[in-house]
Amino acid sequence: MIPLRSRINLISRNTEPLTLERTYQYAVRLLTGRDYTVARIRQKLAAREVAKQEIEAVILRLQREGWLDDTRYAARFAEAALSSGRYYGGRLRLEMRRRGFTPDVVTETLAPLLAESDEISEVRSAAERRYPGFSYSAASDRDKRRVVGFLQRRGFGFSAIMRALRSED
Repeated sequence: MIPLRSRINLISRNTEPLTLERTYQYAVRLLTGRDYTVARIRQKLAAREVAKQEIEAVILRLQREGWLDDTRYAARFAEAALSSGRYYGGRLRLEMRRRGFTPDVVTETLAPLLAESDEISEVRSAAERRYPGFSYSAASDRDKRRVVGFLQRRGFGFSAIMRALRSED
């Protein structure tokens, strides 16, 4: 006997072969919910067993019509990550690569954004948001390690972290 979960998947799974138009409609449906990179759309279509030439044709059409734009998505993602303090520097670069942006797009997007931001003030801001009232000189070694580790995981450089935390005191 087939387990219940498997039977549901067998019933609800559409077994019709995807035509080029249905593949395009599926991709547009994905992109109406959120942005995707070209690499991620390619993966999703390949998982549906769409032929490579059809995938490329759909991607070209989506790019021509403005549905799919890695540069626009990269700029939005980087600005949101920097403004929220979630990622910075090397960590932001790593997250963008992990999401499927090409190295050229990552460099092109991050160069102006990181050039105009002040890493020391960003470190202070992130530390104050997460640990309000933290004083490096009064903190225990354990608390210092915890705060420095938190900031390093966000992508800040160790020297910038130490300059920012020591200059506050």
